[in-house]
Amino acid sequence: MRLGLRLFLGFFLVAGLSAFILLRVVLGEFKPSVREVMEDMMVDTANLVAALARDELQAMPPGGTLVGTPFARRVKEYAERPINARILSASKRTLDFRIYVTDANGRVVLDTSPSPAVGQDYSGWNDVARTLRGEYGARTSPEQLTPYGNAGDLGNGKDAQGSPIMYVAAPVRADGRTIGVVTVAKPAAAVQQIIYRAERRIWIAGLSLLAVSLAVGVAVTAWMITTVRRLRGYAQDVQLGERRPPPKVPGELGDLAQAMDAMRERLDGRERLEHMARALTHELKSPLAALRGAGELLQDDLGAADRQRFAAQVVSQSERMTELVDRLLALSTLELRRGPEHPRRVGLVDAADEVIAQLGDRLEQQSLRVRWLRREDVTLQADAEMLALAISNLLTNAIDFAPAGSELHLSVGVEADADAGAGIAFLELRDHGPGVPAAAFTQLGERFFSTARPGSLRKGSGLGLAIVRQIAGLHRGELRFSPAEPGLRVRLVFPHFTVATQTSS
Repeated sequence: MRLGLRLFLGFFLVAGLSAFILLRVVLGEFKPSVREVMEDMMVDTANLVAALARDELQAMPPGGTLVGTPFARRVKEYAERPINARILSASKRTLDFRIYVTDANGRVVLDTSPSPAVGQDYSGWNDVARTLRGEYGARTSPEQLTPYGNAGDLGNGKDAQGSPIMYVAAPVRADGRTIGVVTVAKPAAAVQQIIYRAERRIWIAGLSLLAVSLAVGVAVTAWMITTVRRLRGYAQDVQLGERRPPPKVPGELGDLAQAMDAMRERLDGRERLEHMARALTHELKSPLAALRGAGELLQDDLGAADRQRFAAQVVSQSERMTELVDRLLALSTLELRRGPEHPRRVGLVDAADEVIAQLGDRLEQQSLRVRWLRREDVTLQADAEMLALAISNLLTNAIDFAPAGSELHLSVGVEADADAGAGIAFLELRDHGPGVPAAAFTQLGERFFSTARPGSLRKGSGLGLAIVRQIAGLHRGELRFSPAEPGLRVRLVFPHFTVATQTSS
């Protein structure tokens, strides 16, 4: 299972279970709490009505009823009172309390029910029986049962719609004794709609919270996966040898990226040092041997011509070692950089003209001529010194391999490139020398890889093209090679930074 899916499923389980448990707890506590509040109000009402009924009940003759008394008329007026109350989102249009009064024996003496139970014995109901015993009397009757198991009417368990009815009783006391019981009844349906409405809102709020939590989980998971993929891409690029800065990531993952980059730098530095030491040792053997041989011969008595020849060899090999060390130091410096040090707008043609002027003496010595085949004004966002160094190394390499009296063909322009997928700027140089076998193209530009100079078995260090390749990479470009008949065609490509203006001859 992929990391992103595991993270999302884990977050979904935690958020989903938390929301489910929270909703179950809230909804499980909501109904009992509403009924507790409802019962608390009914207790107050029952005790208030009991206090109001005391005088009439105390004056009632044995076996009589309260029907027709002033108290009975007031209670009837309550039951018939019109009402239209807006309670928040609920609308109340009926008064739901049913009130009945029993005497000290549990006989009903007053009932506001549409089917009055006056005269019936309610002493078997919990609300009446417990109150007469001096206890708290209350009940909820879910079935239509009389105290003795017979089918009853509205007052004996359920309303017309079958809703459970809550009954709360209060004693009527006079002279320290209980002379009757007042019971207040209210159908649960009266508050059931309020409960349903509140439950629906709780469910909507809970599900909305869950949806928001899941959206946050998806966003966090996507951010985490994107960050991890950036780190993975960086690690894969490093594995392929590409040099680029670590991705900027906040938090611990950012620290991990920096640690990976520091570790890569240390490993690359150690590997470069070991490889450089081996290659430099190998490259220095030949000039050191030549210097030693020339030095030993100079210790003997030689003629002026021989002494001059061996002295020139000492100078030549010394210059060769100096050039090798200088180029190696330059390449090492470039390898430690991650991009152009001082980027600015540089004209590619102007940079090439400046380098050609600097190498004019060497071109003249070998009777070489630079011929422009294509000359477009192209502007690069580049480090001017690096760009000049790259062009200088390309020309120097071409001069070393070009036959005396030949031409070097130079082109600068902008064109579409299928490999880059966009427009590119290029500088292309072609010589008419012996060329390079196509099989060696992949190695050209590597340190200490070179082919023999024309008319000589001596090879160069290969550091010139290595420097050019490194500079191209720092500018997100590349160095390409293709065969020419005769010679070699070298193209320095700079994608993404080009601005072409016009073509000049």
